[in-house]
Amino acid sequence: MAGDESSGKIDYAALRRKLDEAQAVLEGAQVLSPERRREVLADRARALAGSRQEDRRETVSVLSFRVGGERYAVPIEAVDHVLESKGLCPLPGAPRYVLGALVSRSRVVPVLDLRQVLGLEGGGMSDLARVVVVEVSEEFFGLAAEEVDGRQELPRADLSHPPAGPFTFLTRDRTTKELLMVLDLEQLGDPTAVGRS
Repeated sequence: MAGDESSGKIDYAALRRKLDEAQAVLEGAQVLSPERRREVLADRARALAGSRQEDRRETVSVLSFRVGGERYAVPIEAVDHVLESKGLCPLPGAPRYVLGALVSRSRVVPVLDLRQVLGLEGGGMSDLARVVVVEVSEEFFGLAAEEVDGRQELPRADLSHPPAGPFTFLTRDRTTKELLMVLDLEQLGDPTAVGRS
């Protein structure tokens, strides 16, 4: 170490010189002016921001779940939360496609049975363990699901036009090769828009 070790004195000037030399080596002996440094950082920031915007335009974020042995999804921005179906109360006189209602975050939320809406075969009430609560035009309703798979990013290039019904997109999962249909929540939220039994 620089300085007189026997007397315990440290040569700070020598230490500063060594630090300056080390910094010059680390920077490749290339010292950037403050203006050039700001330009480089601004270029990097623009490049990063641009790539994130491209990613957002090239994918659609959805929450996928299973009902009646099929896979469906809803746009992630419409999802309020997911909860267990415990506490689901029947609504006497309600249409068959309305399973009942839940109290969620201080509001009563009707819960739809997609098996009835979409004409799917399915089990009983005990199969529907989760409820995906969505918000459409300031209205909340739930979609009963057997299981929630989670968030997925769907490449726009893989999306195709769906069959007739309350769907916006159809795609095939790249890993499992299963079909995945993205639901049109505007249609599901409007009882007259979808033919329900």
